[in-house]
Amino acid sequence: MTYQLYYADRTASMGIRVLLEEIGAPYELIPTTTRRGQPRPTEQLKINPNGWIPVLIWEDGAMYECAAITIFLCDRHQNANLAPAPNSPLRGIFLQTLVYFSSSVQTAFQQDYHPYRFADKVEDEPGSQRRGHRRLMETLHIIDNQIDNKKWILGKTFSAADIYLYMLTTWLEPSRGHPKLSNFPNVKRVIKQASTRSSIKLVYG
Repeated sequence: MTYQLYYADRTASMGIRVLLEEIGAPYELIPTTTRRGQPRPTEQLKINPNGWIPVLIWEDGAMYECAAITIFLCDRHQNANLAPAPNSPLRGIFLQTLVYFSSSVQTAFQQDYHPYRFADKVEDEPGSQRRGHRRLMETLHIIDNQIDNKKWILGKTFSAADIYLYMLTTWLEPSRGHPKLSNFPNVKRVIKQASTRSSIKLVYG
């Protein structure tokens, strides 16, 4: 069985591609775009009318939302050991972290990169961007404190949460007003370790 992944560089679909590499599942990339005003493939829009990616297709289903796809793939391919089992004491913090990444950290990025989604008028968009910059500082500090002195987000074991965090940090651009990665030493340490993995080198190299 081969997965299909609607894909574009510098998007959350890159994180899902890393996950598929870690799992070792065959997949096909379907090119698309996230640029405002540019058309998306019809089949992509049938699955996700928002026009966003990632969108994942498999033999008898399809879905969107990066955190949801991450959980789905980890549970479907448990032998890859990229997520705690449902009865593990770490399952709660794993799910909490993924949802926080999706609902809070990614939203902060959207406030900067897509301010028109948060402002009624064009002249109000800079305010949305400034708020996004502050939220990036706030939310990443929370993750930095959560990691503390642990090797990985969940402790001693690498997981899909570390892949997700790596993906998020690739979007940081201090020239836009984003905080620098050096502001978050625990996050930076995890990212440095993750960067040596072959899956991440392949996708982000």
